[in-house]
Amino acid sequence: MKVGLKDLRGKQIESLELPSVFNTPYRPEIIRKVYVNVLSSQFQPQGRYPAAGEMVSAESRNTGLGIARIARARGEGFQRAGQAAGVASVRSGRLAHPPVSWKKIHKKINKKEKQLGFCSAIAATSNKEIIEKRGHKVDKISEFPIVVSNDLEKITKTTELRKALLSLGLEDDLKRSTSIVKVPSGKSRRRGRKKHTALSSLIVASKDSQIIKLKKSLPGVNVVAVEDLSIMDLVPGTKPVRLTIYTKNAIDSMNEINTVWSKVQSMVKEV
Repeated sequence: MKVGLKDLRGKQIESLELPSVFNTPYRPEIIRKVYVNVLSSQFQPQGRYPAAGEMVSAESRNTGLGIARIARARGEGFQRAGQAAGVASVRSGRLAHPPVSWKKIHKKINKKEKQLGFCSAIAATSNKEIIEKRGHKVDKISEFPIVVSNDLEKITKTTELRKALLSLGLEDDLKRSTSIVKVPSGKSRRRGRKKHTALSSLIVASKDSQIIKLKKSLPGVNVVAVEDLSIMDLVPGTKPVRLTIYTKNAIDSMNEINTVWSKVQSMVKEV
């Protein structure tokens, strides 16, 4: 599978052979399963104080009084006296089955299945139909994945990065990311997350490149090193797949990935 290598002006320089990872079949169900698995490792354990709801002097009054035998707060002459306490399902009582901090909340997945989901997400970045289905505006782009020369890694200013993205035909998608703004409900607004904007392109470059410093310079545009690339970057929210731009160095690094699918293909050829 070949793709055109473009310069910062959007003109094709040469033809480039893509790594075998881009031949992996599209498996959305495995992609979703792997995403949930990776996300579960970021869950924060939570629990309750073991004595919560039980720190009260309550005892049952037994039978013969015409009232339920549930434990009640001791004393008299104040509001709390005689109220049910110290048990579940009552006011200010304990939880019946509270969450515990030692519970294992991370999900497990097979290694080969995890690799297949990750490689399938990478291969999906070469499919225009899947990218458009996620909502990206890519009418001006004819060839996927977008592979740019290593000059993109030398960019150090936001204005230069924006100019390069516009030359590659991402003008409509950049406008989409800035126009879609959602205000979330709940406590997140009080914790510094007042607005959510749409995601635009993802740039994958080599680890030592200078463009890595611009990962949050443009709204919706993220930059990640190829060594740190995760399925969390490619399919945010389990929705395949994000519009991705690769540099030539990133594509060369992907040649070292020995996918499960490439091993299966080699076995079939031998037979």
